[in-house]
Amino acid sequence: MSTMQIGILFGLATFIALFSGMPIAFAVGYVALAFMVIYMPPETIGLIAETLYSELDNFVLLTIPLFVLMGAAIGKSRAGGDLYSSLNRWMGRIPGGLGVANVMACSVFAAMCGSSPATCSAIGSSGIPEMRKRGYSPALASGIIAAGGTLGILIPPSLTLILYGVVTEQSIGKLFIAGVGPGLLLTAMFAIWVVIQFRREQARARLAGDNSAILDEQAFTWREKFETLPRLAPFVGIIVIIMVALYGGWATPSEVAGIGAFFSLLMVMAIYGCWRWTDMKAILGGTVRESTMVMMIIAMSFFYTYVMSYLHITQEVAAWLVGLPLGKWGFFVACNILLVVLGFFLPPVAIILMVTPIILPALKAHGIDLVWFGIVMTILMEMGLIHPPVGLNLFVINSIAPDIKLRDIIWGTLPFIVLMVLAIALLAFFPQIAMWLPENVK
Repeated sequence: MSTMQIGILFGLATFIALFSGMPIAFAVGYVALAFMVIYMPPETIGLIAETLYSELDNFVLLTIPLFVLMGAAIGKSRAGGDLYSSLNRWMGRIPGGLGVANVMACSVFAAMCGSSPATCSAIGSSGIPEMRKRGYSPALASGIIAAGGTLGILIPPSLTLILYGVVTEQSIGKLFIAGVGPGLLLTAMFAIWVVIQFRREQARARLAGDNSAILDEQAFTWREKFETLPRLAPFVGIIVIIMVALYGGWATPSEVAGIGAFFSLLMVMAIYGCWRWTDMKAILGGTVRESTMVMMIIAMSFFYTYVMSYLHITQEVAAWLVGLPLGKWGFFVACNILLVVLGFFLPPVAIILMVTPIILPALKAHGIDLVWFGIVMTILMEMGLIHPPVGLNLFVINSIAPDIKLRDIIWGTLPFIVLMVLAIALLAFFPQIAMWLPENVK
């Protein structure tokens, strides 16, 4: 059989295994093992353990369990509710201010935990019921939280950017810094859309004479606003410590992960009283489960790409991609379409680890900046979290707000998907949105 035929069989076997309902790590690992047994020399089987160990023996990967610990400490305490209520008091009088407060709370929470599902769960459990009480439609309320939660994989620290950096051998620090500008851009775009859409919904309600749609106006005195600062200060303090340590060059991403995990644990123990064994068991147990799952996927994905490389599937596909008469921007658009389609079926971790090695040579051949493309790819992964059929955030929202139909949740997220596409277009025309900080912060 030719290399291309083997590659096609390899791809088909992978999709069949993934759609069988088997866990991603085992699906990918079984496919790689089967093709190793059939098409590779028998002695390579004895190298499996060494291959897995050598790939995981990477100091950068230590950031993953530490950032997961940081997110678990915050997500399994009352920290999310305090963050949400504090921001709500400062933005309560703005038309659509409650929705904007939820977007801001999602972005701040995401900047601390790096997990989209955790952000949706922590902010949405308080935010969705409050928005529903104050006149927000079910679609808009759920769409705000689902889309706001996606900021967790773009605003640093980001597990997605860590994995992309490991696969492409790019600086994790530069990728983190490059995510700041686009993260703030998307936050601003989401907030503007929330204000516009809320005012439209209120106008329609007034025309229809629907008095049940209560205006989003809740007055808080300056004293009530300043009362929230002590609750908001720990979050701001941890973010400042992380940003200064990372962007000031005082610590590596792995060290920053340790700093963030330590101060997050200290915060929930000192302020929220999460020092009992039952509290720590929930935090540490959640960290171990999520970290183990991610590391298993990483290990098997590296094994998967090793088999692809040995069989020359990666090289053959890369040569075919480079040979397509598309040009730089034609190839960029084709990659975007491919990643969006894969996002219908696969989670971000699997896409980055399985697809990036294939398109990486073509990206280099076309002269596409890998740090910049990493940010674009992350935004595309964000879209995958909120569009069906496998949009993880959709099901998280459905679990914390079961009275909202999945159909309404999907309709509520569609405008935010359009905003993400617009953000990618802006990054293509103005790459400095992402690259100015990495090029100027040493």
